[in-house]
Amino acid sequence: MGSPLAFISSCLIIVLWASTGRAYRYSDTWQLVINTGTSVVTFLMVFILQYTQTRDTQAMQLKLDELLRAVKRARNEIIAVEDQSDEDILALKEELRAINSAPADASAEKAQAG
Repeated sequence: MGSPLAFISSCLIIVLWASTGRAYRYSDTWQLVINTGTSVVTFLMVFILQYTQTRDTQAMQLKLDELLRAVKRARNEIIAVEDQSDEDILALKEELRAINSAPADASAEKAQAG
């Protein structure tokens, strides 16, 4: 739906609709046609966008999983972290944050001591 052809088609529909306005005396029915059409298209696009976003997220997760498998020091239990509960994810986040800040604290202490 994001292709140039879809955009051009949409523009042509709007031009066609607008050009018929004079013939229908810009009536409420004439306006209702475009309002209903755009509402239906918007409703359907929500599902298309959600599907596309879900598919993209799954592909990205698979790529990240493959990278985790390839790195020897990586913890493989993180591969399926998106399936864990919110509490487990928060606990893991705090654990990784603590691990991440530990080396920085150690190198800062060495710099101050030296």
